[in-house]
Amino acid sequence: MRRQRHGKIIATLGPASSDRATIAALFEAGADVFRLNFSHGSHTDHQARYDQIRAVEREVGRPIAVLLDLQGPKLRVGRFAAGPVTLAEGARFRLDLDPTPGDATRAPLPHPEIFAALQTGHDLLLDDGKLRLRVLACGADFAETEVIAGGALSERKGVNVPSVLLPISALTAKDRADLAFGLELGVDWVALSFVQRPEDVQELRTLVQGRAAILSKLEKPAAIDGLDAIVALSDAVMVARGDLGVEMPAEQVPPIQKRIVRSCRQAGKPVVVATQMLESMVSAPVPTRAEASDVATAVYDGADAVMLSAESASGRYPREAVAVMDAIIRAAEADPHCRTVVEASGFAPQPTMGDAICAALQQSAELLGAAAIVTFTRSGFTSLRAARERPHASIVSVTPDLATARRLALAWGVHSVHVPHDVDDVPGMVQAACTLARAEGFAQPGDTIVIAAGMPFGKAGTTNLLHIAQA
Repeated sequence: MRRQRHGKIIATLGPASSDRATIAALFEAGADVFRLNFSHGSHTDHQARYDQIRAVEREVGRPIAVLLDLQGPKLRVGRFAAGPVTLAEGARFRLDLDPTPGDATRAPLPHPEIFAALQTGHDLLLDDGKLRLRVLACGADFAETEVIAGGALSERKGVNVPSVLLPISALTAKDRADLAFGLELGVDWVALSFVQRPEDVQELRTLVQGRAAILSKLEKPAAIDGLDAIVALSDAVMVARGDLGVEMPAEQVPPIQKRIVRSCRQAGKPVVVATQMLESMVSAPVPTRAEASDVATAVYDGADAVMLSAESASGRYPREAVAVMDAIIRAAEADPHCRTVVEASGFAPQPTMGDAICAALQQSAELLGAAAIVTFTRSGFTSLRAARERPHASIVSVTPDLATARRLALAWGVHSVHVPHDVDDVPGMVQAACTLARAEGFAQPGDTIVIAAGMPFGKAGTTNLLHIAQA
């Protein structure tokens, strides 16, 4: 089965999409990667979903990627003695470490790290930004604030501290337990939430030890300050527009999204655009026109993948949401202007042997009208560098490593194929490339294909061979 598009789709699984039939339907509709959101559900729930994904993978004979999304540090106010309270604009409101249930004048905030970072004049956002408090005075265990934007506040609502680098790890005790469980399952990608600094990514990499690829979710303004360093340490990046849109003015999110996509494109790292992409399809069978344009914009920008959250996890129309997203991507990619925009937003190759080969690979494929590009890879490096060039032809990525085959399901334009073993020599490579290009539906006998590989075969990071053949 081949997709008729280059961009990829991530679908979140949840109560509306946990059974085998629905997961299979989501894959058939176009999902390439399934996200397990560990902010919700038990380990037993996620184990069952993972097992069903792998059962579907065996049925369809295609590598499917599984993404474990860690919850990250959730900062929340404590409890109230008599239920929700109403904060009036201009009123004073105290936050402190006292665990006594709160009222309309104060509330417990059991996060000393917030008080350690606060200064007079800082703003606190509550309940996804619906309420805004400004710090008038603060200390190691309290903050006296003025209500700038008021409203109803109930217990356990989230707290955001915009433009403040909080002295906390991106990994909580829960995250560490979830990570160990997910790695034991065999997930392909681990998404790190609330990344603030490059050291957060390095901390996770030390724990993962190569057992999965790392996707950094950028949802804190502090992360943008260290964007290039975070991209360099990550295997992929997500533009997580939910919390990012809470912590900065809405009008700043679109240029930040484009900046993140450009940085990832330049580095050759997959980039995902996520959050509220087809939000109305949680309860409606069709999206708004603005949502369709939002998905298409990510395609025009050259994003590797777009993601569905509640639409596929808990919405009424999970399969329809995937099918609509698939149709939007295909329509955008079919627009000749899209090709012009993607090519114009490309970056010069790096002065390395691998990039020299992959740049020539793309140019040769365009010049000769190649039906397919075939890459032989063990680590995924060759396929990812080929994808960085955004060729018109699809990339048939051939690898004997199943973990690599699954991880590459996230990458733009890559049709991942798992084979039993490495090729042994150039004639065997050419024969295998031609056979697979035909078998996977990308080429007809006599079509031109362009092949990239590394010699000696089977050694990672040695892209040094370009070959042109007739299928």
